[in-house]
Amino acid sequence: MPKTDDDLISFERDGAPPLPAPRMEGYVENDGARIWHAAFGAGPAVILLHGGLGHAGNWGKQVPALVAAGRTVVVIDSRGHGRSTRDAGPSGYGRMASDVLAVMDHLDIDKASLVGWSDGACTALILADRHPERVNGVFFFACNMDPSGTLDFQPTPVLDRCFHRHRLDYQALSATPDAFHSFVADVSRMMQTEPNYTAADLAGITVPVVIVLGEHDEFIRPEHAAYLAATIPQARLTILPGVSHFAPLQRPALFNDAVLRFLDRIGG
Repeated sequence: MPKTDDDLISFERDGAPPLPAPRMEGYVENDGARIWHAAFGAGPAVILLHGGLGHAGNWGKQVPALVAAGRTVVVIDSRGHGRSTRDAGPSGYGRMASDVLAVMDHLDIDKASLVGWSDGACTALILADRHPERVNGVFFFACNMDPSGTLDFQPTPVLDRCFHRHRLDYQALSATPDAFHSFVADVSRMMQTEPNYTAADLAGITVPVVIVLGEHDEFIRPEHAAYLAATIPQARLTILPGVSHFAPLQRPALFNDAVLRFLDRIGG
């Protein structure tokens, strides 16, 4: 496995490396859906929340590093993604935040650090806003918190490779493998209409947050990341050099180092 995969050629062909054997895995029923999750390792709890159209297996380059650093790592397939189901109602970041809370309750996790990637970052920050007593801090990678934060979509070979892998994984994992197009439509609607946090909303967030963006992110405006870091109390901004929206896959050592530095700083 190469140490870097900037063009996602290996990811398209093989997917992320397989997750290690979990110490537990299962489903939680919440708000009309069955939410798949798994736990690894021992120590302070860290929950990894993947991006839109992906699944928990996309963290295959992160879980071993975090377990080796002495953390309990929990991964979750977001509502409708991977092995998790969805109901007929529209998806929403608030619903997905409630799914994460349901998993925490099921696993008797009183408090956790959250690492969110794209849609997972928004989900993490909403959970931290609504239930700060349950969250040590949020590593917020590559997402927006209002519609002004996104760039106009520009197709690229990297995005095409990622989408192709997401399709293959959905068909292999989902309980509704023939429903990929309706799944994409549902997630796309959510992305286009949510989130809608105002500056006042952001100013009310009380947990430690680091706003992280790849230098070449295809979706998020750099000035929006700077705005989030300036508006959320005591938040910090980190730019990861040489990577894009897919840093956890492209250069995992760079990404993992940033995550561990944040966790060490907040004691998570």
